[in-house]
Amino acid sequence: MKFKWISLIVLLTLNLSTFAQIKIIAPDKVWSDEKAIEWYKKQPYLVGSNYIPASAINQLEMWQADTFDPAGIDKELALAESIGMNTMRVFLHSLAYKADPAGFKTRIGEFLKIADRHQIKPMFVFFDDCWNKVPQIGKQPERKLGIHNSGWMQDPGDPASKEATNYPLLEVYVKDILKTFAQDKRILLWDLYNEPGNSGKVDTTMPLLTKIFTWARAINPQQPLTAGIWNWSEQFNALSRFQLANSDVISYHCYDQPEQHLRTIELLKLYGKPLLCTEYMARTRNSTFVNTLPILKKQNVAAINWGFVDGKTNTKYAWDTPLKDGQEPSVWFHDVFRADGTPYLKEETDLIRKLTTAKK
Repeated sequence: MKFKWISLIVLLTLNLSTFAQIKIIAPDKVWSDEKAIEWYKKQPYLVGSNYIPASAINQLEMWQADTFDPAGIDKELALAESIGMNTMRVFLHSLAYKADPAGFKTRIGEFLKIADRHQIKPMFVFFDDCWNKVPQIGKQPERKLGIHNSGWMQDPGDPASKEATNYPLLEVYVKDILKTFAQDKRILLWDLYNEPGNSGKVDTTMPLLTKIFTWARAINPQQPLTAGIWNWSEQFNALSRFQLANSDVISYHCYDQPEQHLRTIELLKLYGKPLLCTEYMARTRNSTFVNTLPILKKQNVAAINWGFVDGKTNTKYAWDTPLKDGQEPSVWFHDVFRADGTPYLKEETDLIRKLTTAKK
């Protein structure tokens, strides 16, 4: 862990001392510290999950017309409301838009109606460099027994994310979604790119990351923009510096144990903007609700864990510990609720309810 702290300190020092050298898209539109802090003060203490309905194996199955599941979403967001969760991080997909632009936007609107009914303000994610490389419109693959996120799809994919010929259509998609919902008060924020550079891409993601910030700033929605830093190694410094400099609020991923997570928070607070942890909680890595959520609450850092209801994504199984016979893992990696709607651990849901009902 010592290497991580050295890398993070170097990253922050580079940003704070050479800020003028970092490419900032539309510097007049990036939120000031004061504006970001004022926005954050108006929010309740933000707690939620990375959400996909249990009936969907990936983002396409969630959003395509044939498999969109409003009844399941309503039932699951009611569970979230029952324990005080007030936000969800939700992944979109460009191919769902390409297949049916008007229908896709209608389904986003329907999702927002359901979420609003349960007092939940979601954040939407556009692009994603994680998991399977070649997404396809239509019927999605069946889940593989005991394998974490076996059907999750990158967006726009690989090599699609590296091919500039794809950018004009992606620009239409991003701008249309943002323009449609730019003033929608039911949306918390826009998370423009999940884990840029993952899956071995590293700096080859920079052109598309730059493009999506450029497109988003052209629309200039009322909601803040962000892209979470997630890899602290030196080879990701260019990406991380760009993300930090161009985000209105700072988001990050951390599956470390509580002591290391707290150190990460302390260092990121040097930036002076609100912090949102948009991924944490992997029980077998000693990142749990019980040992980490109270720290996030005390530090006033938004807490969005990975996984909500056990379903087709198989995220109760660990990234690196497949159980190919599909047997129940001895300790769930992610997820809050069982498929029948009962808590995996009541101690956890009681804690979430307690901390979300307490004053910020």
